[in-house]
Amino acid sequence: MLVTSDAAIRDRTGRGWEEWFDLLDAEGMTTRPHREIARHVAALLDVAPLAWSAQAVTKSYERARGGRAVGEKDDGTFTVSVSRTVGVSADDLHATITEDPARWFGEGLRPRPTTAARTARYDYGESRVALFVGARDATRSTVTVEHSRITDAGEAERLRAFWRERLAELRAAVETRQERADA
Repeated sequence: MLVTSDAAIRDRTGRGWEEWFDLLDAEGMTTRPHREIARHVAALLDVAPLAWSAQAVTKSYERARGGRAVGEKDDGTFTVSVSRTVGVSADDLHATITEDPARWFGEGLRPRPTTAARTARYDYGESRVALFVGARDATRSTVTVEHSRITDAGEAERLRAFWRERLAELRAAVETRQERADA
């Protein structure tokens, strides 16, 4: 799975995907670690290694050559992220989630310290879960769940489906409660 289309990467970098892949293959990048490939691509583009174009080329190259799956990090673990827009204020949504997280997300979440506003962090077995709530406007907000340190791709996909289901149920319950309060 490539990060973007051939036309978009050509527009941003001056090369299409096959040109990038052929160039990186010829320069022996197939066995190099992510950081080294990103630095090499960044030097070719005259940008910082963390620039979007350098990371897009590097991640797509790794995926195309079988070196990295979607969502896989440098250390071999996986991260999934799921978001939903909910029809209540950000403060109300954050309060609802954090007053009883087990109700919405099941047992096994152990709270971790955080100082960031509208954020909650948890240990979940050997993995980590972070919840972020942001305001869209006065009556809508977005909740994002980022689950990291997942040990394999299959588990990452299972957890992505789990979080989608849990956020859909949270949204339905919170919006129904809000509609009743407004009536």
